[in-house]
Amino acid sequence: MSTSPPGNLRRLVRQTLTIARRDFVATVFTPMFLVFLFTPVLMLSFGLIGGMGASSVTSASVEKASIVAIVDPAQQEAMRAADTRLRQLYARDDRPPALVMQVPTDNPAGQAHVAFSDRGSDASAAMFGELTRPTILYGGFGRRDANFLAQLAEETLRMKKSGTTALSTPTLTSIARAAPTPTGNKRSAFFAVFGIFFLTLFLAGQAVGTMAEERSNKVVEILAAAVPLEAVFFGKLIGMFGSALLFIGFWGTLASQIDVLVPNALGAAFRDIGPAVGMPVFSLLFVAYFAMAYMLLGAVFMGVGAQASTPRELQLLSLPITILQIIIFGLSVQAVSRPDSWMAIAVEIFPFSSPYAMAGRAANLPDLWPHLAALAWQLLWVAIVIAIAARAFRRGVLQSGSGKINWKGLIGR
Repeated sequence: MSTSPPGNLRRLVRQTLTIARRDFVATVFTPMFLVFLFTPVLMLSFGLIGGMGASSVTSASVEKASIVAIVDPAQQEAMRAADTRLRQLYARDDRPPALVMQVPTDNPAGQAHVAFSDRGSDASAAMFGELTRPTILYGGFGRRDANFLAQLAEETLRMKKSGTTALSTPTLTSIARAAPTPTGNKRSAFFAVFGIFFLTLFLAGQAVGTMAEERSNKVVEILAAAVPLEAVFFGKLIGMFGSALLFIGFWGTLASQIDVLVPNALGAAFRDIGPAVGMPVFSLLFVAYFAMAYMLLGAVFMGVGAQASTPRELQLLSLPITILQIIIFGLSVQAVSRPDSWMAIAVEIFPFSSPYAMAGRAANLPDLWPHLAALAWQLLWVAIVIAIAARAFRRGVLQSGSGKINWKGLIGR
């Protein structure tokens, strides 16, 4: 008595979900998953510690640095006021060094040179002479500070000529845009491409170790004897993708509150960034494209992990895939910066870069119908890659049959 195709398909789905549940439970319900879940915290902590060390060194250098202005006492008050006004045009971390004013001696040129030769001084630029034709010395990377001194001399003369320290008193008011700008769309497109690239490379890599470990323990051979090998591969992908969704859900919830956690000015800047299709639709498309990118890369990694018999072989086989992913990331970033170019179309069609480029397209352009076609195209390639990986495993490891892809066996006999 033969099994009907619908019954065979239901059995295949049941077997796939059984393996998916097995891998999901084995991955999530372990203490190591908590360590994996908080890995970004450890990475940020190490980066923060290093950044604090570099910042302390930089701050110490900035505190000692100075720019010197050798001017008459009658001009110093106006120059201090001009210095205060000009510094308001710079961000806090981008402002020139502190201004040090000196009274000129009989040799102002020699006095300016002493600012660079004195061991206790850390001057980057020094100005002397009449403000209408000042001479400014600078050393090393001090050209920017020398330009500031030149503008400071100009502003001082203007303020002395006007007879007042300020001709206008502005009122600055911050407002939020009603809709993201095209620049905000492009920024969200970059964040989408980078997010999928980082999450896929970070999360899909675990498929390599899992497959290699279960191959060395003969677990895959035991599973392949009970169910079709394609179901084993696809079930493992679904199980590991479930753990990846938990990871994304946890950190995505925290990221959604970023405008509340950060200062108001920075939160307003984040609110100016947004996708063209709207945030609810974009969130669904982001998850869908991440799923496709994860499945594609995970299937490739699983096929590699199934072929590797030693950790050294695993590293050698995984390195080209990682390099290819970095190249795809670079091409996708270029594509989303020019969404109407031929390069963008090519990157959107190529199956392994399509999830990245289409996520960027969702941020840049409001059309929705291309995403339905893209998801169907990517899902087809997920099936193809899984079938190829299973065939390679069947031929190279199990050494059973011809290694042909058993398409008919998946839907009925």
